[in-house]
Amino acid sequence: MTLNPRLTVALCVALSLCALLAVPGNFPGLSGDARLTLAVFALATCAWIGAPIDDTYVALGAGLALTVTGVISSDTLFGTLGDSTVWLLICAFVLAAAVTRTGLAGRAAVFLVGGARTVRQLVHLTTASLVVTAFAVPATSGRAALALPVFLALAKALAHRKRLVVMLALLFPTVILLSAVATLIGAGAHLITVSVLWEATGERVGFTEWLLLGLPLAVASSHLAAETVLLTTTRRADRKGPVHITAEEIQRHSDRPVTGPWTQAEKRCALLLGTVVALWCSEPLHRVPPAMVALIGAVVAASPALGTVRLKEALKTVPWSLLLFMAATMAMGVALTESGAAKWLVAGLPSGVTPVMFLTVVIAVSTAAHLVLQSRSARSSVLVPLVVVAAVGAGVNPVAAALASTAAAGFCHTLPASAKPVTLFADVPGVPTYTPRDLLRLSAVLAPLTAALVLFFAVAVWPLLGVSVTR
Repeated sequence: MTLNPRLTVALCVALSLCALLAVPGNFPGLSGDARLTLAVFALATCAWIGAPIDDTYVALGAGLALTVTGVISSDTLFGTLGDSTVWLLICAFVLAAAVTRTGLAGRAAVFLVGGARTVRQLVHLTTASLVVTAFAVPATSGRAALALPVFLALAKALAHRKRLVVMLALLFPTVILLSAVATLIGAGAHLITVSVLWEATGERVGFTEWLLLGLPLAVASSHLAAETVLLTTTRRADRKGPVHITAEEIQRHSDRPVTGPWTQAEKRCALLLGTVVALWCSEPLHRVPPAMVALIGAVVAASPALGTVRLKEALKTVPWSLLLFMAATMAMGVALTESGAAKWLVAGLPSGVTPVMFLTVVIAVSTAAHLVLQSRSARSSVLVPLVVVAAVGAGVNPVAAALASTAAAGFCHTLPASAKPVTLFADVPGVPTYTPRDLLRLSAVLAPLTAALVLFFAVAVWPLLGVSVTR
């Protein structure tokens, strides 16, 4: 059997580190628990990088190893499954199943995209509609699946303009990935970040605070990316000429009516979704936790009288593997912090680093991390605990550093396998789509642009919203 070269290198590094940690005389300032934590963490990261093993299986194995060796208690490992952020995500998926079942997405597509008359209008209206889906559907893969029928309708309507179809194929996953930072439920990595911040610093970032900080960044980065995709994928001649997408063309790819009077189910679902989002955004006024609001919404969405989906069917859409992965990696983050391993890892950082320099390095590393760790949640599990501890030592606000790292890690467009939405839109039967070369050309421009934008928000915008750069 031939080993993956990337796995071979990672395995050699991990085993070498484990061997060094096993010698008692090495690293005298490191406790036994910290040594075990670093060894388990190194092996898990190695497996995430290149082993043909499910990421969740690796995370559960690492959590089990840390529990069996006594680094963390069984209550810590199992207690992460009861975390409020896990319940928030479960209930959000139930709500998303109700929205998907009613066909509201098709009506929204007709309302937004149908108004486009030029190519640039089509691009930015599509971008705006994709940003909005971050409030209705958690996880980027779910939003990509929801948006695929809309893309197919646009592709058929523009079949005679191949470059525009390729541009749209690239636009959809790009915006879906970058706009996820708009909400706390946009990606599992966000929930891991919030959990690590709470465990390490006692700072609680709620749905409203995340929305206040993340939504402006999501809007800015999404429209910047849309313009970048348009300019790097099409020529001036491609962008000339009118476009007109009709409701009938979108209807061909939807099994629900996209025009005409709303059904009672659609009205109830829209009212429920609007109420839930409004309650999430107004948490400081009523003090009801977002997870409790989501649970109430999920119960109503699946109720026999008012609901639009059966609870059994809705629960089938919940990515239980992702939830287990999140729970296990949260436990790993606790082990890194409580054992002193994270503090030891960052103890050797040079002193005298300015906050802006620190954030620049964090954002650069987080942006490039998708080349090594393809899982967004895995990237946050590895980076955020280290970033938080390093930020405290450097005098940087750990909330600003953790959010900047998580936002930057949302860039994962370089390869078709870098993210599930990119993979999904890279191969659509019967439709011309992008090549790996198109992705590389886009990434060469978009990666530094998005990194610079995240740094600008962390340094200039977030302090105006209450999150300062320094502690």
